[in-house]
Amino acid sequence: MLSYIARRVLIAIPTLFGVATVIFALVHLQGGDPARVIAGANATPEDVDRIRHQLGLDQPLLVQYLIFIGNLLRGDLGTSVRSGQPVFNEIASRAPYTVELAVISTILAVAIGVFLGVVAATNHDNPIDLAISSFSVFGVSMPVYWLGLLLIILFAVNLHVLPAAGANQPTGFILPSLTLAFFSIGFIARQTRSAMLEVLDLDFVRTARAKGADRPTVLVKHALRNALLPIITVIGLQFGTLLGGAILTETIYAWPGLGRLLVDSIFARDFPVVQGTVFVFAAALIFVNLFTDLLYAYVDPRIRYD
Repeated sequence: MLSYIARRVLIAIPTLFGVATVIFALVHLQGGDPARVIAGANATPEDVDRIRHQLGLDQPLLVQYLIFIGNLLRGDLGTSVRSGQPVFNEIASRAPYTVELAVISTILAVAIGVFLGVVAATNHDNPIDLAISSFSVFGVSMPVYWLGLLLIILFAVNLHVLPAAGANQPTGFILPSLTLAFFSIGFIARQTRSAMLEVLDLDFVRTARAKGADRPTVLVKHALRNALLPIITVIGLQFGTLLGGAILTETIYAWPGLGRLLVDSIFARDFPVVQGTVFVFAAALIFVNLFTDLLYAYVDPRIRYD
């Protein structure tokens, strides 16, 4: 297992290098002059040139890239051109909000999605199965930003029971979590239904029923446990999707996480923060994929990484 983890970590290094290269290229291709944005509309050309020199933007693009990669290898993500603070500090102050939102949304999506998938599989081809399948398709098809606006109108504007934005109140995470989890609920429910239908027809499930095992034991201990591998794969992928989906959700609900930081930095042409934030998202996704692979061996003892 340790050798497998070491190999995966070594593989992740060139992957992160490639991600950093793509991030640098895309950020600098978006256009705009960060020095002009920072200096303001009334700044003189001399002021803009001075700021551009301070940021290193007067260097050739290749030199800027080499400086970026060199700083990255030392763990230095640069300095924000807006706040003057290290990018690492900016990300560290926002990351807990995004992680909290992603974890709560994942728990909601797994609990509701697996339950709906099991119910749909055990009621195959009847109205309950049709209703859950239709809800799953609706959930997968619903855009995050549109659902967020609908929930704000319903619960914040019309009913006045939940805050529309911010993280200052204990109930502030409810609407963002529901919005972020809605897509994953439909996806996990569909995968759980499909995996359960395959397992329910296998011999060991019929044997458990023939021995007189009660229905919950057959469904949970025998069927669901042996259908977990594809479900875990979907959950791992969805967690990465939730991190990406947090960009829109945090913007809609003014949630002070990495997603909102990224959007604000793009509009401000804050290149170091944009590069650092996207790089952190990519590294988190790689880590989640590794953790998902390791979880396979825990769920199914027959799996070994030699």
